[in-house]
Amino acid sequence: MSLVFPRPNTNTVHSKKDKRLMAEVNASPLKHFVTAKKKINGIFEQLGAYIKESASFLEDTYKNDELDPATTEEQVQEVRGYLAKVAGIGEVLARRHMKVVFFGRTSNGKSSVINAMLCDKVLPSGIGHTTNCFLRVEGTDGNEAFLLTEGSEERKNIETVNQLAHALHQDEDLDAGSLVCVMWPKAKCALLRDDLVLVDSPGIDVTTELDSWIDKFCLDADVFVLVANSESTLMQTEKSFFHKVNERLSSPNIFILNNRWDASASEPEYMEEVRRQHMDRCTNFLVDELAVVDRTQASDRIFFVSAKEVLQARVQKAQGMPEAGGALAEGFQARMLEFQNFERRFEECISQSAVKTKFEQHTVRAKQISEALRHIMDSVHIAAQEQRAYCLETKEDRQDRLEFIDKQLDLLTMDCKAKIKKITEEVERQVSNAMAEEIRKLHVLVDDFHMDFHPSTVVLKVYKNVPRPMALTPVSTSMPPFPQNSMTQEELMVSMVTGLASLTSRTSMGILVVGGVIWKAVGWRLIALSVGLYGLLYIYERLTWTTKAKERAFKRQFVDYASEKLQLIVSYTGSNCSHQVQQELAGVFAQLCQQVDVTRQNLEDEITDMNRKIELLDSLQSKAKLLRNKAGWLDSELNMFTQQYLHHSK
Repeated sequence: MSLVFPRPNTNTVHSKKDKRLMAEVNASPLKHFVTAKKKINGIFEQLGAYIKESASFLEDTYKNDELDPATTEEQVQEVRGYLAKVAGIGEVLARRHMKVVFFGRTSNGKSSVINAMLCDKVLPSGIGHTTNCFLRVEGTDGNEAFLLTEGSEERKNIETVNQLAHALHQDEDLDAGSLVCVMWPKAKCALLRDDLVLVDSPGIDVTTELDSWIDKFCLDADVFVLVANSESTLMQTEKSFFHKVNERLSSPNIFILNNRWDASASEPEYMEEVRRQHMDRCTNFLVDELAVVDRTQASDRIFFVSAKEVLQARVQKAQGMPEAGGALAEGFQARMLEFQNFERRFEECISQSAVKTKFEQHTVRAKQISEALRHIMDSVHIAAQEQRAYCLETKEDRQDRLEFIDKQLDLLTMDCKAKIKKITEEVERQVSNAMAEEIRKLHVLVDDFHMDFHPSTVVLKVYKNVPRPMALTPVSTSMPPFPQNSMTQEELMVSMVTGLASLTSRTSMGILVVGGVIWKAVGWRLIALSVGLYGLLYIYERLTWTTKAKERAFKRQFVDYASEKLQLIVSYTGSNCSHQVQQELAGVFAQLCQQVDVTRQNLEDEITDMNRKIELLDSLQSKAKLLRNKAGWLDSELNMFTQQYLHHSK
């Protein structure tokens, strides 16, 4: 249930209602209590709904695992406790009413005074009718009057005063300390419509249980009316009872009615003197002995009346007869005005007193509760605000880190690509250079190899095992191997070198053939010369074509052949090495990017969580602020109630 409260700094919202309430108060002093009760009940209903809403809000907040502890379990339990307290206070306020208790000696006319105030013969009174128990007269919304005895829910219907008197005297279980509720229709009595309860009591001169009477019937009374007999003076029994009341209650409101004042009309010459004596005694009792009023206020608490006359006149008026008709003693109008003045003063006093005694304590308690709730909501609002600020700071930090990572990743990607390209090119260059350098050093390696040389196949195979540097071995495992079913590369090179070594012999044979052809063409002298020259050349070659020369020729031709073949794989090997290095570096960089992606995803998840938490904290902060403002509004309502009703009642 949500509360609807007025805008701040405006007074127009309550003006019409307040005027209506004040009009009712001005119409009847008792309305002051009725309107105050209605007002305070409404405030407590709103307070109860507000506490229920607050308790639910705090409990939901406390159970939300996504939030840091913005509320505590103690706060939740505290507000739950307020809910029970306010519900209990509301029930008490709903039963509150103004209560006036009439005391006096037997046959002083207490019942007659009550009947005169009710303008009807409600309680048995007169000669032969004495109240033998406490009678509580209360209004009922029904049309039928009935009795409720203490400890029983059974309704006993009564239609006339005689039936009531008969029922009271026939009930043997009733004693002086028993309570009987007389439920009288409000439609028949205007006084009972305003939450007023009148309590008639047995004579205080017939019991010794005054203390128990006070404890049972007087502690919640708002006004006490001492009905005295103006034909006598205040008795010690009456004084003793009210001394006991004054000890139990703080400054009780006491009215003294000197009843049967009509008897003084028979001796008018002594009337003023008797009145003055009664006034002095009663004033001294209220001011000096009880100290419940000061001397200037005492005259508003002491009255001289004739309840029997007032009752008779009001019953006649209700029946359409003249109010002053019948056998009424001289001075009736003055006594009627005195009784009406008593009623007016009594209504003002009981209404103001009841508002203060019945509502002030609960109003203070309600203000304490609303203030405590306002502080709780304020603390929740501050906690949510602090959490929100922390979440915003964390979110900004994560966003900055994410933005930094993205920028750094872009820069790193460009830098790594450039470095990978540079490294691969450098690898290819260095591998190529290294292989070229080793190829250039191949003749040294071959020249350093010494072993007995013979052009036979067995000896030539030894040269296949010439030690080769690792750089000359192809780096890439992806190079196509020689077929397994053919001769090895070394055997091929040896075969080719051997073929080159025997080239001279084959050339000689060719020359002989060509020489024959030339001889026929040029003659024998030229041929003979040529043959001689060739022979000399051949003899020279044969003489110089030693094993050492064959070894040198073989080594040279081997170096030339190997250099040519190795030169063919330099570019391929360098490219292959650079490709492998590029793959390795690209793989490492991909792993790095993968780790960066994991970090980026974690940061994005944290930012999403922060956004959700910030949204939740915004809602929490807004709700806490709303509930805090509602507590302030309720406090202003209680202040307005205090100003309008409690200060007014002082």
